[in-house]
Amino acid sequence: MIAGGFGAGKTTAVGAVSEITPLSTEEYLTEASTDVDSLAGIEAKTTTTVAFDFGRLSLPDAPTPLELFLFGTPGQDRFVDLWYDLSRGAVGAIVLVDTRRLESSFTPVGFFEDIHLPFVVAVNQFDGAYRYHPEQVRTALELPTSVPVVTCDARDPNHVAGVLLTLVDHAVNNAAISRDGHAPYTTLQDA
Repeated sequence: MIAGGFGAGKTTAVGAVSEITPLSTEEYLTEASTDVDSLAGIEAKTTTTVAFDFGRLSLPDAPTPLELFLFGTPGQDRFVDLWYDLSRGAVGAIVLVDTRRLESSFTPVGFFEDIHLPFVVAVNQFDGAYRYHPEQVRTALELPTSVPVVTCDARDPNHVAGVLLTLVDHAVNNAAISRDGHAPYTTLQDA
């Protein structure tokens, strides 16, 4: 899963790495959403995901060849119920962070903590946005040191692929810890 706040770059990230034409449920923003969806800091945004984005990425050169199915969530809090369905069977999640609107990152971070799904935080480095060190973002989001925090440009396929590899590594390490009995770990697939 790729989650994050409204306008964090989830659709862009899925599109950047998908080897198939991504399924996108982007719709134009309307006047009806102006009281609900704040565009502060992202005034140029004209569309929003209303269901999910879907893409696929094969990693044949990984130590174990992988095929990743990518699901990008809608970013508004009112769609959190949909996130439960998208999380079912997920190996892990990326929380894509926009430091211009950091407060929108608390909902996805809390969601994945609550369902015990391994996640990494990827700080999307938007043009013109102040560049915070990953440890500053970790502190601001009150993340434990066990959660990887990296930077990326969601438009760059190599950056997004690197974040996905970080996530896979993190999820595999969490699964190994769980099997050894050293830390509690459950996903929806274990339920």
